[in-house]
Amino acid sequence: MLLGIVRTLRPHQWVKNVFVAAPLVFSRHLGEPAVTLRAAAAMLVFCLLSGSVYAINDVLDADKDRAHPTKRHRPVASGKVPPRIASAVAVGLIAVSIGGAAVLGVGFSIVASTYLLLNLAYSLSLKEVVFVDVLIIAAGFVLRVLGGSLAADIHASSWLLVCTFLLALFLALGKRAHELRTAGDRASERRPVLVRYRPGAIRALMVATGLAALVAYVAYTLAPHTREFFGTWMLALTTPFPALGLARFWWLVRRPGGDESPTDAMLRDPLFLANGLAYAAAILTILYLA
Repeated sequence: MLLGIVRTLRPHQWVKNVFVAAPLVFSRHLGEPAVTLRAAAAMLVFCLLSGSVYAINDVLDADKDRAHPTKRHRPVASGKVPPRIASAVAVGLIAVSIGGAAVLGVGFSIVASTYLLLNLAYSLSLKEVVFVDVLIIAAGFVLRVLGGSLAADIHASSWLLVCTFLLALFLALGKRAHELRTAGDRASERRPVLVRYRPGAIRALMVATGLAALVAYVAYTLAPHTREFFGTWMLALTTPFPALGLARFWWLVRRPGGDESPTDAMLRDPLFLANGLAYAAAILTILYLA
């Protein structure tokens, strides 16, 4: 059962909480002991919070998950973890994470609590409201960045927040597009909100948000303030990495015969991972070594 509980918390999805560290990296404070430690603690809080939300969501969606080709294997849906155990673990993690958030300051506590309440509202009802569901997912990523900024007492630039929101919205729309394509006639059983989406509209919004995210990133790298702050124009050379990442995710959404969620598949896709690592290496080299 212990392994099932761990799987319910989705630790492989905690990589999303790397966004908490974005202000630390782009402010060039990475490596400073006190600031880096606070950012790491903030990431841990968001990992525990997101794990608790996943557990609650699995309890609430157990019946729908049993109708899904891959989600039916989740520990709660398959019966390996009783709902009461998953719920108790979630409550315990929430208590620990909120307590830890308080140690990192009032501002961070407010952001962490807002993240939790927003995700609980999503799990209970808002995930059935068309377009509101994907906006909440995107807002969760923005709250991660804000949380990292407040915990480490570092300014998060408006460019970072805009790029984060657009990228997260692109990913959320991609997930819905894939769910709609693979659900077929069982869309209402797997996720009722899917019947309110239209494939053409989602594709158009994916293209729009993907292009907007890339344009915003390019504008950020070329902005006079950016070049002055980092003392180099070379950040613009990293543009191909996010471009390739967006294109690869688009392919994962539309790949033939793929039942796995694209947000899960991208964490196992060699090209996507290699591109992400190369981007991280380029950013660290330009910001800290160039």
